[in-house]
Amino acid sequence: MGQTAGEGLDEAATVFAQVRPRLFGIAYRMLGSATDAEDLLQDVWLRWQTCDRSVVGNPGAYLATTTTRLAINAGQTARVRHETYAGPWLPEPVDTSADPQLGAERAAALEVAVLFLLEKLPPTERAAYVLREAFDYPYRQIADIVQTSEVSARQLVSRARKHLAAERRTPAEPPEHRRLLSAFVTAARTGDLATLEQLLADDVVSYSDGGGAVRASRIPVRGSVTVAKYIRAFAGRFWDGVEVSWSAVNGSRAAVLRRDGAAFAVLTVAASADGIDQVFWMMNPAKLTAFTTREG
Repeated sequence: MGQTAGEGLDEAATVFAQVRPRLFGIAYRMLGSATDAEDLLQDVWLRWQTCDRSVVGNPGAYLATTTTRLAINAGQTARVRHETYAGPWLPEPVDTSADPQLGAERAAALEVAVLFLLEKLPPTERAAYVLREAFDYPYRQIADIVQTSEVSARQLVSRARKHLAAERRTPAEPPEHRRLLSAFVTAARTGDLATLEQLLADDVVSYSDGGGAVRASRIPVRGSVTVAKYIRAFAGRFWDGVEVSWSAVNGSRAAVLRRDGAAFAVLTVAASADGIDQVFWMMNPAKLTAFTTREG
């Protein structure tokens, strides 16, 4: 006797729930937006409900392929949207202390600095890199998913690795990253110019994403002296009444800044042996919903 429609959907829902964390991990790394990733998974679920599941031999592979291909298409649209974005576009931060599954398999391609660089890659190249680095998919399967040859899949991953290596210094170890971020927040709060300059690499770049909704620099601020003076200039009004809590954001330490209990910024840095080389001020309210609904 065959399954009823209800039993079939229950089984479909169970299968989908089992692989959903991985699907979200792929979609988020591809799009840099938890909101867009959730929307995309709704589309994947609808397709999974209505497809002929009796001919699907490997549901996990089928769903990962569907998710990746939809994310490639969505990524192409997002790139056009980001070109007209008000100021620098930064990824939507995710609280990995609240959602440890996001980085449970491999934490690769999750840091804010890496997602920021991946945004510059063509969507298919980004997909190949994410599937390989974050989820260790074999090249044969990557080729099937992105609809290319195995040789081309290897080339896509190689190009992405070279791009990131050229754009990024060797990251500081987590304890040093935490030390530098803590020292930076302390110096920024007090407007300590000398300490800020010591912490910052000579060619540091500070990016602020207000999304046009809040006051934030619409151009990157560059150079240790300029960035230090810029931070000191607004120290008094920016930090007035601010409570700082620490969280694991995108797998790394970040400062969640709250005023009157409401989160208005997530701050993190990229650091290397040269000091802090990138500062990320994520201040677009639409990207902070995961933090405004949680206690610090």
